[in-house]
Amino acid sequence: MMTFLSRFMTAVSLGFLLTACTEHTATETQLATTDSEHIVEAPARADMPGTSPATSWPDLDPYWYQGKAEINTYDLEQVRYGATHPGELTLIFVTEDFLTDEQVKNDRYQNPNSTKVLKTNQFRRFTTGIYDYSVMSSVFTPVKRNDEPNTLKVTTSSQDWCGQSFGQLNFDSDDTYDWQWNSYFEAEGDRTGEVEADLIEDEILNLIRMGGAPTLPRGNISVLPPLEALLLNHLQVGPAEAVAKVEDYKGEPIADAGKLMTYTLEYPSLGRELAITFALESPYRIEMIQTRENSRGRILTTTARRRATELLPYWQMNSPKDIDRRANLGL
Repeated sequence: MMTFLSRFMTAVSLGFLLTACTEHTATETQLATTDSEHIVEAPARADMPGTSPATSWPDLDPYWYQGKAEINTYDLEQVRYGATHPGELTLIFVTEDFLTDEQVKNDRYQNPNSTKVLKTNQFRRFTTGIYDYSVMSSVFTPVKRNDEPNTLKVTTSSQDWCGQSFGQLNFDSDDTYDWQWNSYFEAEGDRTGEVEADLIEDEILNLIRMGGAPTLPRGNISVLPPLEALLLNHLQVGPAEAVAKVEDYKGEPIADAGKLMTYTLEYPSLGRELAITFALESPYRIEMIQTRENSRGRILTTTARRRATELLPYWQMNSPKDIDRRANLGL
């Protein structure tokens, strides 16, 4: 079986010409990054190569224990098929009790193997010409990072008019992630495997929201690319080397955002760069997410810009009278 990197490099060398429902593209080439200085001296974990010893994680801000979820909406410009398409991104952050053995939400409170997690639910919706895409990811990261340094579970599903695919990671006690892959594409099918428990790009939003800049990993690190990118580009699960930086935000001013930082992950071998811009102060609100990549020979940027945020117990707001609250989020 080809490795993640060998499959990617083979795809790049062949210069795939892609069609909509049969697209098997490689993750794509980025623009050059800046040479700004690192400003953070402590990563999240001490076992990552190229980093200094980890600091202790702070207690989670009481902001997250109000019995509400933080709902964020973003204006989205999504790269797909060599063009940028309009869309919408919704990020929902909430704490909940999670079973560490079964790796599901603790609903019954009869199992003692429970821990508090910060969960991200991410909904990405966009159109490509006539048809729609919908991509959802859920990430479950323990709050007690000093005792439980690994995200426990990641799930991602992708739906479009051609079909649907699903990927999942589950943390195992032997410091690995068990993964499963289900796809309607013949070349991918239904597969399972195991991979070393590296940093997961999917968990970075949670790490930012819990600890901000001082606890983000930096330097030369091994990262599992996000399941969303693997699903959309039809790539295998596997690690890639990346260069991580935390810098002062240097882009256009963002109104009422305060002091901002930007965390970047550059994958030299994958031709991909992630940049997350967030507030310096707790609760470290995510203002912008950008991914630069090569799509059908064009260097393009997917950008999500925050437009609204609300704290709501949304699970209680499911009657017709609640629909008006969507307007506050621009939905």
